[in-house]
Amino acid sequence: MPLKLSLKPGETFVVNGAVVRNGDRRGVLLLETQARVLREKDILKPSEAATPAGRAYFAVMQMYLLGEVDGPLYSQTADALAGLIAQQPDLREDVLAISADVVAGDLYRALTRCRKLMPQAVGEAL
Repeated sequence: MPLKLSLKPGETFVVNGAVVRNGDRRGVLLLETQARVLREKDILKPSEAATPAGRAYFAVMQMYLLGEVDGPLYSQTADALAGLIAQQPDLREDVLAISADVVAGDLYRALTRCRKLMPQAVGEAL
């Protein structure tokens, strides 16, 4: 089943690491094959990753966008998740679930779980 993206005029999104911008009209894009897609509203810039939850989200987002499940990004993500637990021990169960998703290679699910933590984590929001 294809993934259908309804796009606003000028909306930016990322597909398999390529940044794509919609034209000046609303548009619909159908992705017929598996792809790593992230909409503009879900992309966190490095300068916005200033809190433990932001750093964790950013690290998982990088892994997801680049399709990397090991190496330096994995270490960066593990450090960011450990920092989040250290700063906010009450989020321990949620962070452990994110960590399990990362280890299993289910990066979109890990990213979704991270996004849910953002409003809880020291009043930050995307």
